[in-house]
Amino acid sequence: MPSERTTSGLSIKPSQSFPVATGRLCQKGLNALEHVLHSERILEPLFKIGNDSQRWQQITWDQAFTDIADKIKSLQTAYGPDAIGVYGGGSLTNEVSYLLGKFTRVALRSKYIDYNGRYCMSSAAAASNQAFGLDRGMTMPLTEISNAKYIILAGTNIAECQPTMMPYLLEAKKKGAVIVTIDPRNTMTSKVADIHVRLQPGFDSVFINGLLHVMIEEKLVDQRFIGERTSGFEQVKEAVKSFTPARVEALTGVLEAVIRTVARGFAKAETGIVLTARGLEQQVNGVENTLNYINLTLLTGKIGRPGCGYGAVTGQANGQGGREHGQKADQLPGYRLIEDPAAREYVAKIWGIDPGELPGKGVSAYELLQKIDEGEIKALIVLGSNPLVSSPNNRMVERALQKLDLLVVVDMFETETARYAHYLLPGSSFAEAEGTMTNLEGRVFHRQKAMELPGNSKLDFHIICRLAEALGRGAYFQYADIEDVFRELTAATAGGKADYSGITYRRLQEEKGIFWPCPSPNHPGTPHLFERRFHHPDGKAKLFGIQPKMPAEPIDSDYPYVLTTGRLANHYLSGAQTRRTDALNKKAPVPVAEIHPWLAKRIGLGTDNQIRITSRRGSLCLEVKVTEGIQPRTVFVPFHWGDEHSINVLTNDALDPTSRMPEFKICAVQIECI
Repeated sequence: MPSERTTSGLSIKPSQSFPVATGRLCQKGLNALEHVLHSERILEPLFKIGNDSQRWQQITWDQAFTDIADKIKSLQTAYGPDAIGVYGGGSLTNEVSYLLGKFTRVALRSKYIDYNGRYCMSSAAAASNQAFGLDRGMTMPLTEISNAKYIILAGTNIAECQPTMMPYLLEAKKKGAVIVTIDPRNTMTSKVADIHVRLQPGFDSVFINGLLHVMIEEKLVDQRFIGERTSGFEQVKEAVKSFTPARVEALTGVLEAVIRTVARGFAKAETGIVLTARGLEQQVNGVENTLNYINLTLLTGKIGRPGCGYGAVTGQANGQGGREHGQKADQLPGYRLIEDPAAREYVAKIWGIDPGELPGKGVSAYELLQKIDEGEIKALIVLGSNPLVSSPNNRMVERALQKLDLLVVVDMFETETARYAHYLLPGSSFAEAEGTMTNLEGRVFHRQKAMELPGNSKLDFHIICRLAEALGRGAYFQYADIEDVFRELTAATAGGKADYSGITYRRLQEEKGIFWPCPSPNHPGTPHLFERRFHHPDGKAKLFGIQPKMPAEPIDSDYPYVLTTGRLANHYLSGAQTRRTDALNKKAPVPVAEIHPWLAKRIGLGTDNQIRITSRRGSLCLEVKVTEGIQPRTVFVPFHWGDEHSINVLTNDALDPTSRMPEFKICAVQIECI
């Protein structure tokens, strides 16, 4: 892997002093300047002329803010404050995430805000809150991975999706750790594993119940830890009673010997870590799946001590920080709940408003888009996201966007979503905006500005503040600079679960990052969670007995195969940036479906055939790759494309009842040659 990449005389290379990425950059990082400097980048505010949806015209910033504010005021006069929605992103800085939440509640006085992180870590977040009383991506620093003797990686392909994490796993393996991967595909990550469990999507809790059954039956659990630090053991014991290894083998195809080997290995190991990701979380049973994986760490006492813990692996740049400060429908800064009277009173005081002015909670990201389709939301502001590509059943999303009286998109490019916008405002890239990010460890970093803004683009935080001013609420958005925003953010988080109040830009620069909670200027931060107590009032973690449930759309005779989606190493999220990066796009210019030779033979696939995949929502024609490395009844398709290559035309929009995560990973389909 090259260590440096030069574009237009500018170079990008990994920082040797950055404490997480071990002096490395993935291929997307090495090529990041290419989209920053891309010729298609939007550099002037644009608006649509009349009813011609294809024609843009330049407009001044002043006129854009005035026009947008006037339209918002008119719509709110006619339909009320909740007629306006806001859709944010998990790659925005903490400061911009915070401002977007404040803008929605204070400037718009609307309850409708959510963000694309709802499609990423929401099931893991809900499970962590239920089990531990606190949601932080990892309960320990990444460095603890190398101290683990047994590591379970479930529904995650770290080698391709988070490659700078791989050195931690390889170091653990070098020290003798056993690595288990659980995935329907053989991946670059499974190649370094000692055991690969090729599990059909939807069977995670069945498999884990088998592991828990063995641990309890063979008395391999940590009874002292369970008794002193958890509640709910009897419910787990009852739930897994019937899930003998023989029964689990019959249900999943995973050999009884493998089930016993993994259960005994993890339970008996001196230290161990469980890491989960979207494979098991992006399901209507995603929260329960995650709770069951957390059960593994709690029943064996492998949490709150060196070399142990649970972590949810994220792919978005600020997937953790993005959900802590107000982008989620039910949250205020510091991971406070918007319907908690004490939280409302505290944050309202910081913002200088009456608590009664704060709206209640809104709805999740996909439900927000449904509110547009139903006619309740008349205008939408999108910042840092491309929901037309990233949402399930995206023909509904396309229909909804066309119904809006006002769509404002702040972005670097004319994305698939922005094509339907009435105003497209040029925002800033990562290289031009100073701010802070919080990684999956819960470690807050300061990111310096590296470049000047091009053309007539503006910093995202300036756009938010100027629009608030145009709406007549500018008095609440007076900031000298982005550090001033951060100071207010830290004050707003004081006393919350995600307490940043002891963190300053100076400390972040000097200490190279600080783990929250950090409640005072002299506090060192909290790298390790739950060493002595969990975050529930009684200090104990909660165990949950899980009875596995069917997916929202089981396979049947009409739709006999399972479609699952995921990422490629070359691309990122909806591909708005990486599909414009030649070095990356050349490696994967179109999505390719992966199917097993058994399935290829069953449908009569020839050497030159493409396949048509059909779900209850639509059809898509794709190039195909035949590989032994996938579960036979499963087809895998990456999701980084829009238009005629968008797999989310097919995916199911059923939601987890707790996290409201769509079921991207399981969709019943037909497959045929064309």
